[in-house]
Amino acid sequence: MKISIARPRDLADSERARWRELQKADRALDNPFLSVEFAAAMDRLRDYVRVAVVEDAGKIVGFFPYERHGFGVGKPLGGFLTTCHGLIAEQGVQLDAKALLRACKLNVYDFDHMVAGQPTFAPYESDVRPAPVMDFTAGFEAWLEQVKANSPKNLKTVRYKERKLGREQGELRLEWASADPEVLRTLLAWKSDQYRRTGRVDRFAQPWIVELTEQMHAERSTDFAGVLTMLYSGDVPVAGHFGLRTATTLVGWFPAYDTEFARYSPGIVHHLQMAEAAAAAGLLMVDMGKGGKEYKDWLKSGTLHVSEGRISRPSPAAAVHWMGRVPLNKVRTIVLDRPSLYKAADRVLKGYGRMRSALQHEPAVKETTGAR
Repeated sequence: MKISIARPRDLADSERARWRELQKADRALDNPFLSVEFAAAMDRLRDYVRVAVVEDAGKIVGFFPYERHGFGVGKPLGGFLTTCHGLIAEQGVQLDAKALLRACKLNVYDFDHMVAGQPTFAPYESDVRPAPVMDFTAGFEAWLEQVKANSPKNLKTVRYKERKLGREQGELRLEWASADPEVLRTLLAWKSDQYRRTGRVDRFAQPWIVELTEQMHAERSTDFAGVLTMLYSGDVPVAGHFGLRTATTLVGWFPAYDTEFARYSPGIVHHLQMAEAAAAAGLLMVDMGKGGKEYKDWLKSGTLHVSEGRISRPSPAAAVHWMGRVPLNKVRTIVLDRPSLYKAADRVLKGYGRMRSALQHEPAVKETTGAR
């Protein structure tokens, strides 16, 4: 097979069409983070984005988007921002993974949300994890019955809070696929606040991530689009979400809510209403992504699988990368596997977030003459 390297922006229209054709032919690839539109957007903002174009007997059989960082360190496209990556290829295509790395000029490639079971990468998978989904294939009501079976108590509680929010704060209304940039800015401000409160790194402190989100919000094609939803109580926005979709799948990305309404659990209320709107819009699935949020367990009606792993070629850079990454990944896996450890880590991060917020708002101490 012939492997050539290009930037996504330089792909011809016929090559982009072939990418979409391959993606649509395999249900396992039905994820917007695997779409050519996302690769092209990343390439407009980041200089290290590349794609390997795989040909067999003159016919394109696959595309492998990736990031090439210093010392030949390869990362999935979008890295920590995305929840799915892989080889967009004809079913059954299997490449020599190390030969692929060599063609891409990579010494090492770390992955943690790979489409599980891809022949090229399966030999290097160290862990496979479930990613819960809301499946509307049988219709919204069938999904809701599954949610009720998962946890009737949770559903009853959320429906009670939903009615209470509407009664006390104003009639509820969900806006699906809002095109208003001001609504997006409101959501991102909530998300930044959430990152800081919970001790996480604020992704939107990086201008290029804000710009990427704005570009994705402007996408409006049948096969790929940004979807902004906002739940209003009266005329006041209380909870929202921004994600990406293909023709049939919406992927969760940035959910957030106004903490002024926290007592009503607006985030979960929003998710229930968003699910109904997604099904009404013809989507068959909402992919919630792997992770430790409890609400995913009772909202799910199906499961996809993503894998973690590492491929490397013998080199000093690969050895240094192993020392810096692999032990950390093992610790993370141990924490995710044990709910008690996950909750404890979450409490520590939230405590750190509160402490950092308090320090930022503490009045400055005026230095006296001669102080050291």
